[in-house]
Amino acid sequence: MYIAGFVDLADVDPIFFDKTYYLGPRGKEYQKVYALLVEALEHAGKAGLAMFAMRGKEYLTAVRSEGGLLELHTMHFADEVRDPHSEVGDLPEKVKLSRQEIKTAEQLIGMLAIEWKPDEWHDTYEEQVKKLVQDKLAGRQIAVSAGPAPEATNVVDLMDALRRSLETARKGGPAEEPKKTRPDRTLAARASRSPKPTGGKKSTATKASPAAKTTKRASATGKQQLSQLTMAELYKRATDLDIPHRSTMTRDELQQALEHTGQPRRKAS
Repeated sequence: MYIAGFVDLADVDPIFFDKTYYLGPRGKEYQKVYALLVEALEHAGKAGLAMFAMRGKEYLTAVRSEGGLLELHTMHFADEVRDPHSEVGDLPEKVKLSRQEIKTAEQLIGMLAIEWKPDEWHDTYEEQVKKLVQDKLAGRQIAVSAGPAPEATNVVDLMDALRRSLETARKGGPAEEPKKTRPDRTLAARASRSPKPTGGKKSTATKASPAAKTTKRASATGKQQLSQLTMAELYKRATDLDIPHRSTMTRDELQQALEHTGQPRRKAS
């Protein structure tokens, strides 16, 4: 293998990268040359392009400096990368966006920005499969849950959707749907009121017990606490509680699943 030239890493689209290998010096006598190349590539922000043959096939590779050592990335040739415009349908050609729409979307991205911590992301599907196998071997009953059904949004106005999403990110809770006017709402409310007691008789309406009020208040507090968490924090709680299908859930679905898990189960009478 020999390096044919050096290119800026920023000019290489990540779609061309395939697999990554670590490179080391051939022996102690090459350590200084190795360290010099690591330092030079890191300062220059460039990668060396090279061709080499392995297992009866020729590869295009990029050698770059990362973390104090050299990495070799095998790459796809240009004719191996598909044109997205011919593969994906309904791609927008040229959409006119207002400055306000772009600003609102950028604010939403900023509100949902998180720190990249790779250790917090793992394959939950494999963990679920292993747990199912262990439960099956132990003779335990397996209950499969499909998870909460996604709610229809009926979003038509892009600006309205962005504003509500931004408001959700600020409050940390689900976005409020636009209020719909209901002309018969007042009449329905009046019809549902209990008639006033006549003849000096006391009303037979029962009041909620202190225990029921405490339960409702605690439930509302729990929902408020969950609504203030980010999606990453909700996902971590869902992982700790082993909630199924959590990797496919949205933020609102994760919150609903956690709220449902936290509710006390009623005892059979």
